[in-house]
Amino acid sequence: MIKRALWQGLLAGTAGGVVMTLGEKIEQAVTGRPDSHVPARVLQRLTGLPERPGPQPLPANWAMHYGQAALLGVLRSVMAQAGLRGPVASAKFAVVRLTNDQILENATGVGAPPQTWPRKELVVDLLHKAVYAFATGAVADALAARGGPGPGQRHAAARPGRHAHVGPLPRRHAYGA
Repeated sequence: MIKRALWQGLLAGTAGGVVMTLGEKIEQAVTGRPDSHVPARVLQRLTGLPERPGPQPLPANWAMHYGQAALLGVLRSVMAQAGLRGPVASAKFAVVRLTNDQILENATGVGAPPQTWPRKELVVDLLHKAVYAFATGAVADALAARGGPGPGQRHAAARPGRHAHVGPLPRRHAYGA
């Protein structure tokens, strides 16, 4: 399961990153919002690369933007492999994506807590991260579904609904054997 989750997650996360970027470019064309250089600045701080004022190198921005998208896609793929699929799973994953950004941006001093942001900027960020999460989830879910239901889905199918005193599936049944 982990091998599948790794390659499928990298693919799903990269696809989600591309969809998010396309959405950002459309939004920027409509709103006039400039490009963000936060990803490059975070990467510079995390790696000790030299910092410079003004616009940041596009390769550094893309490396952080797409690298983060791909790596987090692995977590969404693990969710899908386990049987956590669909819009609810993608909504949960959106929180993870936002939390990851905030930890890195705030820990490096590049960003500030979202509650201090202008509301319009916060809404735009939430929208773009949700687009990423749902696009990544759609790809991860589709790839995981090729392998059949996950252990959680098998457990749910054994006795629909949540019941007290119902133990786990036998190990041989949890993984489709």
